Amino acid sequence: MLRTHTCGELNINNIDENIKLSGWIQKSRDLGGMTFIDLRDRYGITQLVFNMETDSELCKKARKLGREFVISVSGKVKERSNKNRKIPTGEIEIIVEKLNILNKSKIPPFTIEDKTDGGEELRMKYRYLDLRRNPVRKNLELRHKMALEVRKYLDSQKFIEIETPVLIKSTPEGARDFVVPSRMNSGEFYALPQSPQTFKQLLMIGGYDRYYQIVKCFRDEDLRADRQPEFTQIDCEMAFVEQNDVLNTFEKMVKHLFKVVKNIEIDKLPRISYHTAMKFYGSDKPDIRFDMKFVELNDVAQQKGFKVFDDAELVVGIKASECADYSRKQLDKLTDFVRKPQVGANGLVYVKFNLDGTFKSSVDKFFNEEDLKKWTEKFDAKPGDLLLILAGEKEKTQKALSELRLEMGNRLDLRDPNKFCPLWVTDFPLLEWNEESGRFHAMHHPFTSPKKEDIDMLETEPENVRANAYDVVINGVEIGGGSIRIHDRELQKEMFTALGFTEEEAQEQFGFLMNAFEYGAPPHGGIALGFDRLVALFGGSDSIRDYIAFPKNNAGRDVMIDSPSTISAEQLKELKLKVTE
Repeated sequence: MLRTHTCGELNINNIDENIKLSGWIQKSRDLGGMTFIDLRDRYGITQLVFNMETDSELCKKARKLGREFVISVSGKVKERSNKNRKIPTGEIEIIVEKLNILNKSKIPPFTIEDKTDGGEELRMKYRYLDLRRNPVRKNLELRHKMALEVRKYLDSQKFIEIETPVLIKSTPEGARDFVVPSRMNSGEFYALPQSPQTFKQLLMIGGYDRYYQIVKCFRDEDLRADRQPEFTQIDCEMAFVEQNDVLNTFEKMVKHLFKVVKNIEIDKLPRISYHTAMKFYGSDKPDIRFDMKFVELNDVAQQKGFKVFDDAELVVGIKASECADYSRKQLDKLTDFVRKPQVGANGLVYVKFNLDGTFKSSVDKFFNEEDLKKWTEKFDAKPGDLLLILAGEKEKTQKALSELRLEMGNRLDLRDPNKFCPLWVTDFPLLEWNEESGRFHAMHHPFTSPKKEDIDMLETEPENVRANAYDVVINGVEIGGGSIRIHDRELQKEMFTALGFTEEEAQEQFGFLMNAFEYGAPPHGGIALGFDRLVALFGGSDSIRDYIAFPKNNAGRDVMIDSPSTISAEQLKELKLKVTE
């Protein structure tokens, strides 16, 4: 063995033991006749000591070592005179007797320290070096621990982990597929799975009533901080269940993870409908760490001669408590914020409810004190509060006010990163109209069951049918979603018709599932949780890249291995593919 211990485990109880350590040189210091080296591995740092008086050759050899050299040493554990209480090994040091250089290192392109001088793109190019830094190591250890606890919990609930295929059939629903050409089947292609959805339903038909998988999925879509072309999800399915059974099972898993990983007790998760979430938060993934619910003002703000309100489908606002002292400059900045293209509002109306009980608004020309008093009553506002109001087309205005609400939450420090407020959002619309394609699309996926009481409307009022679907949301982030599935061939056929599939198209793409329904499909439902997002949330980060060993950049590239890349003409010929300019 090249080591008897790791660099993070020796302490005062190991005094006078002969040991071997191996690792990377973090840094070295020459002080007179002494040389000190900090040796690092993934477990910690141990100080090595070389003494010119006792072994000058060994000390000279040590002084030629550079950062990130890989070495192995033998020596004796001694108590340090100047102890470092910040690290577990800070009470001891190793008096080195033998030194072996296992590998030399070039000078790294950035410092391998907690606070490095390397930018993100540089660190991604040399990711194998970045992985040596403590923050990255801690992130991956958190990921490992959470995966372990997920497996422990699901195993305790009698779930069985089953792997599903990675080379599957491409389907037009959902995001864009990554496709893989088949050499043996010329002109035909596999797709990489966006989800193991149909396979886990087939497992339910096969009798495996509780399945799970921590599985890689792939989507060829535009990237951002919480998206990668390949990502990991906790994929689960249960047979002989209704919605409450699924929600209760995975609510317990969420609570288990918070308790074991972060030592946080989570109360029962509130459940709100999609309609309620949109009405009070303008989002189907509301951040409920703070209140600031929407208040609709159509009944008290319209027909007063203010055209912006009179022509609006929705007049709605939020109350910022104790912000009536906002300056004109601050209010102008908020107006600029809501007018940004990604927010999309045309402007902002404000009302200051002054401490002396008077009102000051940006629409004083159209509304008197009595009008503004009615507004403040609807908001249950108190002197010192500020009302911020938007108006326009309903969905667009809700979205814009949702962004303003989150912005105010940030400005007022109401979005505490150490506070966690999970909830369930239920009763989503089953279908949503797509103007581009001129037909309905499934809001979740085509296998989601409609609410039993809404099935009769599938043919006549498809836009009003509610899905037996649910999302789990934590601090404004959608962590996962699922549904009770259709398990009846005729209902699945009706769903495909509502989605604009011809009978031939449905049979061609999903005939295998439709046929399986004829052989005793049990009622079933499930959920998929975004594992990368969940780990990032527990780690206190907005970016999932920090919690993936080898992530892609925003262009979907791995700059370390230079992927994606071209392939040889010979490979293209084998696949019978041509590259056109």
